[in-house]
Amino acid sequence: MKKLLLLFLLVSYSCLKAQSEYSVADNYNKQEVMITMRDGIKLHTTIYSPKDTSKKYPILMQRTPYSCQPYGEDQFRSKIGPNETMMKEGNIIVYQDVRGRWNSEGIYDNMRAFIPNKKKKEVDEASDTYDTIDWLVKNVKNTNKNVGVWGISYPGFYSTYSLLSEHPNLKAVSPQACIADFFFDDFHHNGAYLLSYWRATALFGYEKDKPTTESWYKFPELNTEDQYQFFLDAGPLSNLDEYYKEDNVFWQQLKDHPNYDEFWKSRGIIQHLEDIKPATMVVGGWFDAEDLYGPLTTYKTIEKTSNNYNTIVMGPWSHGDWARTKERQTIGNVYFGDNISKFFQEEIETKFFNHFLKEDGKGSSGLPEAYVYDTGRNEWETYDVWPPKNIEEKTYSLGQHQSMGEIMTMQYSYEEFVSDPSKPVPYSEDIKMVFTPRKYMTDDQRFAARRPDVLVFETPVLEDDMTVIGDIMAKLKVSTSGTAADWVVKIIDVFPPDAEDYEETQDYLKMDNYHMMVRSEVMRGRFRNSFENPEPFVPNEETAVNIKLQDIYHTFKKGHKMQVQIQSTWFPLIDINPQTYVDNIFMAKKEDFKKQTHRVYNSSKIEFKVLNK
Repeated sequence: MKKLLLLFLLVSYSCLKAQSEYSVADNYNKQEVMITMRDGIKLHTTIYSPKDTSKKYPILMQRTPYSCQPYGEDQFRSKIGPNETMMKEGNIIVYQDVRGRWNSEGIYDNMRAFIPNKKKKEVDEASDTYDTIDWLVKNVKNTNKNVGVWGISYPGFYSTYSLLSEHPNLKAVSPQACIADFFFDDFHHNGAYLLSYWRATALFGYEKDKPTTESWYKFPELNTEDQYQFFLDAGPLSNLDEYYKEDNVFWQQLKDHPNYDEFWKSRGIIQHLEDIKPATMVVGGWFDAEDLYGPLTTYKTIEKTSNNYNTIVMGPWSHGDWARTKERQTIGNVYFGDNISKFFQEEIETKFFNHFLKEDGKGSSGLPEAYVYDTGRNEWETYDVWPPKNIEEKTYSLGQHQSMGEIMTMQYSYEEFVSDPSKPVPYSEDIKMVFTPRKYMTDDQRFAARRPDVLVFETPVLEDDMTVIGDIMAKLKVSTSGTAADWVVKIIDVFPPDAEDYEETQDYLKMDNYHMMVRSEVMRGRFRNSFENPEPFVPNEETAVNIKLQDIYHTFKKGHKMQVQIQSTWFPLIDINPQTYVDNIFMAKKEDFKKQTHRVYNSSKIEFKVLNK
């Protein structure tokens, strides 16, 4: 009897589990088509349509360089669409391999330049988007003809690009972790090359000559798990030619265009975002190591140049976390709350698309202008404008004896350190090889604070909560004994001695006195006055270097301290500056790399904004 009861319970459990598991194949039909663009090139497009035809559905499209896999009309993705709720509600979900990638025809162009006032046969990603939407609304059955576009990272760039298509059926677009400009996103930060993304060059640099459903590129075999040591042993960037030859087009482009020339400018999308008509919801993560500049700049640009429905969502996420379903939201060692991504998917993303694609899109969407997460208080806040208006500007000076504050002794002084290219400051304590870095965005910075080549400035223990909001400007006065230098500024929240560990805290760490990095940025010093026209430093001459750090929304709590760290190497997140001026660092030789003494003067200031509640 007990065995029969146990068997019954097991069968019942299995049935309930099967009922709870949603099957795309059971609920959607899949179709694969080649859509012809205006120049005759055909793009592979996958269409998932609900089997329930009792009502009409909008079209939600993602254009991607990362493949529409799995290929074959009998092969289904386990999940489709922006999130599970929208998948289950029913939408026509479309994926497309962009021009020159995977099973599409044509030549791939990394960040293809937009062509204003195109002639009949001229093409770019905007025209490809227009031609695709036009085919879909005319040929896909059971659609209400409202089209939305979404995507994360590179598909986020194509989402932004779709805004320039001007197709009348495009009603709502959500660029998420969207690339805006490769000189400030992903592969460069203020002109400094992000060496940590070097392996990803394989993904974008190799071209193919025909449609394929199999990968045609290979990543370099490095035979080590120690990223720091690998790049240190490799030496100057020119030595990495051993791994990427001339057939890697993107590697050659990086080397040939070290400055912000027309090659990079033409590939930026920001300068073209004017008079945008579709509703937009820009999404990003406060700790997105890959694309933070993009979402913030995209939202702010559209806000200035257009009169459309334009909103922003920024949560405590790394790259693309909001599309995942994990319960505990953590970045590295730091915990921010439960079910934050689920809340976004159900209460923000789904509402946005449904309002503009399934409803009439008029009146209030029920969503605010800005949905932003305070990464110090660990709670959502909403605002009618971003950044909000009720703010007070503050200026902290960097004083003697590692101090910083609003009122400082103005006696002329400086702090100095020796920067040695053979012993660069690590960006992380972790010994591992990462494809793209993420965790470091909230990493404990005590290891750096205790190095002689890192300057530390710190407030006294805060007597009240202080909410810092919006961008931060570091106005440094510096000098170097050499003719070139990088300058790195990090904003850090120093936890109190009684801070409790999280379950995610690494075994060798304690949250007691944890130095949580909140925001950081680098400026390649040669670009301090112009990204187009680099120039050397005059040795030992006091010089202004201004560094804009992207927006934050973080409450430094009572009992915590705010800290600023300044350094000149950040390895191998960025490549090593030779510290002697050369025209192109990608061509620098071993003998160009010199140890130099850098100074930061006490006339340096940190400007930020504090929320008045």
